[in-house]
Amino acid sequence: MSENRYLTQPPPLGVRLRGDGADVAVYAAHADAVELCLLDGEGPERTERRIELGARAHGVHFAHVPGLLAGQHYGLRVHGPWDPASGQRHNPAKLLLDPYARGIHGDVSWAPEVFGHTVGPDLHGDVDVRDERDSAPFVPHAVLIDDDFDWGTDRPPQVPWSQTVVYEAHVRGFTRTLPGLPAHLRGTYAGLAHPASIEHLVRLGVSTLELLPVQAFTHEPALVRRGLSNYWGYNTLGFFAPHAAYAAATDAAGVLREFQGMVRALHAAGLEVVLDVVYNHTCEQGREGATLCWRGLDNRAYYRLDDLGRDVDVTGCGNTLDFRHPRVVQLALDSLRYWVEHCHVDGFRFDLATTLARGRDDGFDPDHPFLVALRCDPVLSQVKLIAEPWDLGPHGWRTGQFPPPFAEWNDRFRDSVRTFWLADAARETRGERGHGVRDLATRLSGSQDLFDRHDRGPLASINFVAAHDGYTLADTTAYEHKHNDGNGEANRDGHDDNRSWNHGVEGSTADAAVLAQRRRAMRNLLATTLLSTGVPMLTAGDELGRTQHGNNNAYCRDDELSWIGWELAPWQFDLLATTAYLLQLRRDYPALRQGRFFSGRSRHEDGTTDLSWFAGDGTLMDEGRWHDPDNRTLLGLFDGTAAGAPTPDDSAVLLVLHGADADAQLTLPGAPWASAYRLLWDSADERPVTGSWQSAHQPQPVRVRSMLVLQVRRPT
Repeated sequence: MSENRYLTQPPPLGVRLRGDGADVAVYAAHADAVELCLLDGEGPERTERRIELGARAHGVHFAHVPGLLAGQHYGLRVHGPWDPASGQRHNPAKLLLDPYARGIHGDVSWAPEVFGHTVGPDLHGDVDVRDERDSAPFVPHAVLIDDDFDWGTDRPPQVPWSQTVVYEAHVRGFTRTLPGLPAHLRGTYAGLAHPASIEHLVRLGVSTLELLPVQAFTHEPALVRRGLSNYWGYNTLGFFAPHAAYAAATDAAGVLREFQGMVRALHAAGLEVVLDVVYNHTCEQGREGATLCWRGLDNRAYYRLDDLGRDVDVTGCGNTLDFRHPRVVQLALDSLRYWVEHCHVDGFRFDLATTLARGRDDGFDPDHPFLVALRCDPVLSQVKLIAEPWDLGPHGWRTGQFPPPFAEWNDRFRDSVRTFWLADAARETRGERGHGVRDLATRLSGSQDLFDRHDRGPLASINFVAAHDGYTLADTTAYEHKHNDGNGEANRDGHDDNRSWNHGVEGSTADAAVLAQRRRAMRNLLATTLLSTGVPMLTAGDELGRTQHGNNNAYCRDDELSWIGWELAPWQFDLLATTAYLLQLRRDYPALRQGRFFSGRSRHEDGTTDLSWFAGDGTLMDEGRWHDPDNRTLLGLFDGTAAGAPTPDDSAVLLVLHGADADAQLTLPGAPWASAYRLLWDSADERPVTGSWQSAHQPQPVRVRSMLVLQVRRPT
């Protein structure tokens, strides 16, 4: 090996067209040699031409290869030590994906050959013995992509956080049965870009489409053996390539263009696109798993390992990408930047984000180099960054502890709101004590206890009561026990702490009274989420009352259980109209979407403050009521004067949350806070009904377990 091989600066990682061919650069610091394998033909007729990357610097093997053109299929073979005890698992018999591949063709066939170690037909074997069989016929190939795309006049919508409403959706699940879509577009990026899809999103009034994983992924062998698949997609195979199964196009370049076309169409409708990304682990699972890419390139660099070469798993998925290593940080940053610059996405939701910020001592570090790099990057710091602020490792729950400009999924909001409207309501029917309203008030007003650090503010809180993971909104009102038997894990998977209430009957029922209570509970949950201070998130289908029949972990169910059903009953049309109306209220009243925490200080000459809390008798809440576990009624007067209300009568809103198991007559706060009120919405009504102005001195009826929204007229 000549010394001058180390004197050349390597090109950017990956395989990129340049001049008369392509630059090839692969990070494999512990490898002896890396070969680029050019693949032509299919099946038994496929040929493979190997080219050793002759230069090396800083752990990168590289070369310029003349004659390469867009559309070329390729893979990598890596020669080096096989020493499992030190974490080195190089095996040149295994054809590896380029971790920077922008196009991927094919999927994994779960044969014994795809494992770097010896396994039998049951895919179990000896993790320490290298397998010499060729994996090429059983693994996907990278495809060289010329990703030029005509973006025309596309511009990012750049929706301010104060106007953001996140809609979490699955490309396939949203479009699989949507009326108005041509059959060949159902389940695809092109289907999501179709006017039928966009019409629903615009009519609903959301601003930001958060897509469950669309980076290329594969299915775990255990699921495949059970006849299931990884429907959610949290099992990444490639961090740069769109998942090909979601495209109507059949070639890798067409898949990418279809994804880009989807983003362009959504942008034209004013909708942002945020990607749910999974950089905490990969599809290779633990050391008993397959050798498809990173494990074969440089297992010691890419994965967290212990002193015996075993995976340190804080994700629950078998492996953990090692964000202590600069090249892992670089991989994630390069990938994120690619999706922004080449695919024009508007932001990212980071799955198990705590994993990405675990430092040298395995603890969470808010100043971790990866988080610092995101905050300082001139491209990535300008898009929406959302953390799922937990993982499964020690001290993994970190809600409220991520640095700006991150927003975070607020699980405390979910739990508090469900507790008030569901779990405590059930307790009351049994004569048991509840949790009062103190924590609920904190969540309604922006979770200042969590996000009042580093000048973050309430817009760092992503408020939700249901997400892809867990019960649907409707199922929180219909099930108290998970029903995951169809997942093939004997109902052991999924959460047990659901804070739900079935209203007296588990699952489906024809009891009209029970169904009416459930529908009201759904409206209460929706309104609390959509009108609280912070950034609301709605999961696709919840606006229609979608059910998964009690399955709270439908990650492996690519069927009618997970897809949105678009044949709606009358009550579902009512719920859709209610959801759209609540979002319109949020847009109309700045008091409901403020960017700063409420100060509690006087806002007006009469001494009234920007936020005031009242009991059901119209008097200010006192210490005893705040700590009363049986208190089930709370009134919050939110002042929006400083938030840009267009007229004085649009400046304040009164939210009334009455969780008690009986109707009541409330006294609304009078002078100096208000002289009159106008009913904007009552959750006891199946469809939105407004009222006329009434004096503040008139008693306000409120029905059992319901919520009111009232416009406030201040005294003149």
